[in-house]
Amino acid sequence: MKAVLDAYLNTSLVLRIGIALALGLVVGLVGGPAVAEWLDPLGELLLRLLKFLVVPIVLLTLMVGINQANLGSMGRVGRKMLGFYVLTSALAITVGLGVASAFSPGSGLELTSSESVEVPENPGFIQVLLNIVPTNMVEAFAEPNLLGIIFTAIVFGIALLKLRESKAHGEVAERVYGVVSGLNEVTMKVMAGVLQYVPIGVFAIVASTAGEQGMNTILALGDMVMVLYIALAVQLVVYGVLMRLNGVNLMDFVREARAPVATAFATQSSSGTLPLTLNAARRLGVPQSIYGFSLPLGATINMDGAGIRIAISAAFAANVIGVPLDFVTMLEIVLIGTLASIGTAGVPGAGIVMIATVFAQVGLPIETVALLVSIDALVGMGATAMNVTGDLVCTSVIARSEDKYEAAEAGSSQAVPQEQLS
Repeated sequence: MKAVLDAYLNTSLVLRIGIALALGLVVGLVGGPAVAEWLDPLGELLLRLLKFLVVPIVLLTLMVGINQANLGSMGRVGRKMLGFYVLTSALAITVGLGVASAFSPGSGLELTSSESVEVPENPGFIQVLLNIVPTNMVEAFAEPNLLGIIFTAIVFGIALLKLRESKAHGEVAERVYGVVSGLNEVTMKVMAGVLQYVPIGVFAIVASTAGEQGMNTILALGDMVMVLYIALAVQLVVYGVLMRLNGVNLMDFVREARAPVATAFATQSSSGTLPLTLNAARRLGVPQSIYGFSLPLGATINMDGAGIRIAISAAFAANVIGVPLDFVTMLEIVLIGTLASIGTAGVPGAGIVMIATVFAQVGLPIETVALLVSIDALVGMGATAMNVTGDLVCTSVIARSEDKYEAAEAGSSQAVPQEQLS
């Protein structure tokens, strides 16, 4: 037994997750709903363990990261990050519409009057912005409200940084920082232990999902699923180009990104995968002052995969009712979808909310969402994996741009002014 355990622990985490994905798919399709019900608790345990770590990791990583940087660089990184997220979200929706136009998913299907879907209420973009500031800090941590936790970490992180720089409170502030930094290391140690369970949980979740969905569901709306994954593949190429243009090593990125992306695929949770995403960024050599800020925020507002899902779903709905999308409607979907992918962040059933919001704005029947519910898990798996990939791409690109900025600053500071040479 010890030999088996040692072999398991000494095997690459990425290899273990890959094997778990394959075995889970086979076991789920063969075993059906009975196996799904039996394995469901093992998958639920993984989700609980990951969510258990999210709050301390976000709070402590962000506070430590802020105290390893300066306010000037934070503002610069924040502007780059938000610009990158908006740009890639709009680009993802454009890619989705382009691929959907080429393959026309949903053509030939009919919408029956018996189909309906209950759509959660969209709180709106302004309300989401207001929710960033929690009225009760304890409540924000209990929900958890990830944007509220990020706000809390930024406020207290900056306050701690300012105190460390002051003469009156510098010594006490250094002690507080030492405690925060120590707790962060303890959290990372706990995360290292949780990572050992990830392959088992991934196997259970994939087997449960495959058992519940079955081949019939996959085949019934197979063209929709196929088009979505083609669009996701195109978006991966776009990411590759962006990383190459910015000097990111693609081989290193792929090697470290595989584990969090595979886990996101299985769990369908960007926030739940955050511990693994942060670990991947650390192994890529990204400074904590960057990934501690960009990844928690990206897990809540950067939704490239969801953007592609919106685009494919809109094209699908248009083809079902026999009215293909025109150019103006496509442009509306890009604009509205980009805002919706940010404005519905953190809302339960966010995928359905985003799709329904876009459908209502461009005049597509909400009832067509009901056709997509049956493949929600299959679509959500790919979209979530793309969301996490986009977060890591953004973080890696910004880290490289900061390296170049700092190198340029160092070079200019070492240059001797011309008037001193005369």
